[in-house]
This record gives sequence, C-alpha cells and structure tokens, in this order.
Amino acid sequence: MADEHAKIKELEDQMSKAKYNKATEKWFGLLKSQIAKLREKIEKKAAGKGASEGFAVRKTGNGTVILVGFPSVGKSTLLNSLTGAESKVAAYEFTTLDCIPGTLNYKHARIQVLDVPGIIAGAAYGRGRGKEVLALTRNADLILFVVDATHPEHYPALIKEVYDVGVRVNKQKPDVKITKKSKGGLNIHSTVDLPDIDMETMEAILRDFKVSNADVVIRDKIDIDGFIDAIDGNKKYLPALVCVTKMDLVDGFQLKKLRDSLPNSVFVSAQEGKGIAELKDRIYDSLNFARIFLKEINKKPDLDVPLILTKPVTLRKVCQQIHKDFVRKFRFAKVWGKSAKFDGQQFQTLDKELVDGDVVEVHLL
Repeated sequence: MADEHAKIKELEDQMSKAKYNKATEKWFGLLKSQIAKLREKIEKKAAGKGASEGFAVRKTGNGTVILVGFPSVGKSTLLNSLTGAESKVAAYEFTTLDCIPGTLNYKHARIQVLDVPGIIAGAAYGRGRGKEVLALTRNADLILFVVDATHPEHYPALIKEVYDVGVRVNKQKPDVKITKKSKGGLNIHSTVDLPDIDMETMEAILRDFKVSNADVVIRDKIDIDGFIDAIDGNKKYLPALVCVTKMDLVDGFQLKKLRDSLPNSVFVSAQEGKGIAELKDRIYDSLNFARIFLKEINKKPDLDVPLILTKPVTLRKVCQQIHKDFVRKFRFAKVWGKSAKFDGQQFQTLDKELVDGDVVEVHLL
C-alpha cells in the first residue's frame, strides 16, 4: 500500500501548489477523483488481508460518543469527569491502549462515551493503531474532538484523519441521485445553482469513475468533494463537537485567541472541573435527543422514565419504540405539550411530529 500512499501525497502536493479557479476546476476534480479511487484501493487491500484485532465494543444506551484526539490531550481525565469511568490517567503518551467505555447519565439519557487510544498523523493509513481507532468513529453517533489548549494545531490534523477514512463531520449527505443506464450518455440535471462545480467537471469526474451512461439529479449545492462523495456512496455523515482541554494552562490572551479560532468549542479544565457542565449540555444537544413521556389511559404520566428518541420524533417512532404491534393497532393518540394546541389534543395520524417534553397517551384498536 506504500505506492498508493505515496501517490496520494504526490497528488495532494500538486493541488497545494496550484491555484483553484474556473480554469483549473476540471484539473482539480480529476486529481480529487484519483485520490478517492486510491483511498478505495487501500481500503480493499486492507479488507483483503482479513480483519485486524480491532476493538470489540458493543453499543449501549441511547447514543454513543467517541473521544478522538492525539495522545496525552486529557481524554482519559475527561472520560472520568463525564462518567466516573476508571480510565487510566498519566502524564505520558499512549496511556490508553484499549477502548474504555463509560456511561454519562444526563437528562434521563444514558450516553455511552468511548475513550480510545490517541491517534497520530497518518492514522487513517494505519500508523499506530489509528486505522482501528478511526474505524470506531463510523459506528458512533457523535465525535468529540479533544484538543489540547497548548496544541491547537492538532484540530485540522484530526479533521483530515477522519476525512481520510470517509467520515464527514457536521455535514448532510448531499441530495444527489445517480441512476446508471446501459446507453444514452450522461444527462445531468440540477434543481439548484452550482457555483462551485460546472457540468464539464462533473462529466469528467463521472467518466474517471467509469460512469459513461447515467441520469444524474442534483438537489443540493455541492462542490467537487461533495460530488465525488455522492459517486462513492460509502461516506458516513456524523455530528461533531470540539472540546479544548487544559484551558488552565494558557493565559487570558491565548484563551481569547483560541476562542476566536475555534468558535462553538467547549473549553474545559477536567482537573479543576471547569466547563464539564457545559460540555454535558452540548453533548446532549448535539445528539439531537427528545424526551417523550408516556401516559396510560386514566393514569398520570410517568415523568421518571421517558423514551429517549432522536429527532425528528413522530407518533410512529414512539409506537415502534413501545412495541412492534403498536403501529399496526394504532387508533389515535392524545398529546400534552408544546406540539399540541391544547392539552390532550387528539391525533389520528402516525406522522404527527412531537417535541421534547411532550406527553403521549396511545389508544389502540
């Protein structure tokens, strides 16, 4: 695989030295498509060698968060602060050599938090145990990037590593439908303006992927990378949050500079307990949870054990969570809360959307 890695680096170096504009757009698109194919080749070679030892982690709770960071950035201390797990902590690199799970109990939700070995540059291509660590990110519901306040340059490196294993953070899957056919050439239609990619570039990329006959419908504003991802079809789209640790080790000027360069990040000192409450809130919100409280007929609602569901939440999703037969036997539901015009409003459609804190009483046939 060394040849593929060297070729990728060579292509990336070529792009870094060139200026992107309309005249070079097609050239950039072809280089990026070649890189994508080389990465796919590396993946297939790795899979052909059989499964590696990896980390055996069973998902539990209502959602899974994975802590991704370089060695010795405070992930283990952070895990202990969030969950009370017994993750080994020491002031030297590679303390965590296995995947250590903990559980954050917050606002009725049980959130699994995974502390994994620190990654290093080149992890996506197998340096250290990076390949195994990054593979876990594809199964998580939220990535928590952990960045040392004294090493903010780690953040773009972390983004690159997860990107190189096919994970796209804080992005939606592009609405691009590609229907291959036996003849007729390429027919590309877009319902939106595409200022970042033109038809000639898209046709060249498709042909580079050996797609010569297809109908393509684009409903999202995309660029070259988004179009290549749509052709690949094997990318994972996940929410991500940045946690800057060891804030107590930098002065006020450096802290302000960090806040400006990493907006929307959570700054913590796990040793001193600062920022942990805010981090718990942000984790919960980033997982997009909604609490739905159930009520039996002629009884008070159970406000101690709600259903924890991911938005958007509908009556159908509630019924599916209670029992598989509830959808088939559904007659109507009464709803109390912000999604109802008045307390106990009756709804006969399973597509009724609910909001956090609603109380639901299901009536069956």
